[in-house]
Amino acid sequence: MSLSSQIKSNPAFKKIAHWLMVPTGQFRPRLWIRLFVNPFKHNRGKGSIVRRRTRMDVFPYNRFDLGERSVIEDFATINNGVGDVLIGDRTIVGMGNVVIGPVIIGNDVMFAQNVAVSGLNHGYQDITMSPSVQKVETALITIGDNVWIGANSVITAGVTLGKHVIIGGGSVVTKSIPDYSVAVGNPAKVVKRYNFETNTWERV
Repeated sequence: MSLSSQIKSNPAFKKIAHWLMVPTGQFRPRLWIRLFVNPFKHNRGKGSIVRRRTRMDVFPYNRFDLGERSVIEDFATINNGVGDVLIGDRTIVGMGNVVIGPVIIGNDVMFAQNVAVSGLNHGYQDITMSPSVQKVETALITIGDNVWIGANSVITAGVTLGKHVIIGGGSVVTKSIPDYSVAVGNPAKVVKRYNFETNTWERV
């Protein structure tokens, strides 16, 4: 059994390991993790850029991959605390974005400003406890290649966006969107699809 498996299977070890990595009452890794562990644990592709004012709340016990020539802009937050965050090649994570795993993002994806993508939900069923301390639930978000997500949009847990999907600004995506579709609204609905026979975008 590996060391990480032993730690995860023992509640006492797990608590100690968590304290060593995360300051009490906070949700970001300690400085020594950011400086001396993460650079050797996570994959950064050739030519990729993480801007200086980005908040990288990434931990060594889950994956964080950033593809070649991809960019994470200023004021974005990336968090892999409850699930992997995997970003493909030539993808732009825009200013003020929030990406919380588990999330898989394809190649040549564009995120405009203030987009929230979260594979995390807090439990709320126990009314004697605040949702902030209840068990979290996760569901993988998958974003295909060549997707464009407009500003101020929200992508919720468990959603899949197919290849070359366009999400209009301010949309809240609660259900999966098929390949070559345009979706807008709250909740987002498909309003156009690409017709390969006529080579045109057609209203639904």
